[in-house]
Amino acid sequence: MPPDPARGPVRRAVSSLDPRVEAATGHDVDTLWDHRDRGLLDEAQTLLADRHRALAQAETAVTFYRTLLHRLSNGEFPVDAPLFERISRTVDQLEGAATARDAAEHLVLAVLEPIEATARTAPSDPQAPLAAADQAALLAIARGAKLHQHLLTGQMSVATASGARVSYARLQQLEAGGLVSRDAGHPIHAGQPIALTEAGRAALGRRTRPTAETSATPARRPGAFPTHRR
Repeated sequence: MPPDPARGPVRRAVSSLDPRVEAATGHDVDTLWDHRDRGLLDEAQTLLADRHRALAQAETAVTFYRTLLHRLSNGEFPVDAPLFERISRTVDQLEGAATARDAAEHLVLAVLEPIEATARTAPSDPQAPLAAADQAALLAIARGAKLHQHLLTGQMSVATASGARVSYARLQQLEAGGLVSRDAGHPIHAGQPIALTEAGRAALGRRTRPTAETSATPARRPGAFPTHRR
């Protein structure tokens, strides 16, 4: 029998909690992990990033043993006693990996759910200025955007007409703030159109419109004589 496939470096596996983690933190998973490594997160998000990383490793183990089991049973090897022994061993390893994955999910949820609760109850100021990232996302969506779901992976992504990237987590934040809406009448695998709401257009207008004070008083050129009032 050939040796077990060697495990490569652990890479982030898609987990069922990825969309919730991204929505709660406002970062895609890769950015969340990068910020954690650079010490840019608060205590709760740091713990969430650590536990989510452990969950990703557990998902990788499940995928590894499931792939191995498929390889053993797809007719590549002769059906004999060593094959049965190896299949039995792999099934046990897959079961153990799935148990560890389920435990890792519970640990993530124990940190994630309080963060989600805090985000839901946090007061929002409709007159507050937009963050630069929110402004860029609204501008991209205003030019046309659709939400898609990958049929195989289930991953959600936003495609904009301008080509600008808007993460699914950012879209969920904008939806929660009432700044954008999507047309759920279209199937998500074909793309659900996203549009600014009245509140979104007003917020974008407040951000981009120059104030009366700055527009009424043009800057004086260096060397120009001061204006005297009579």
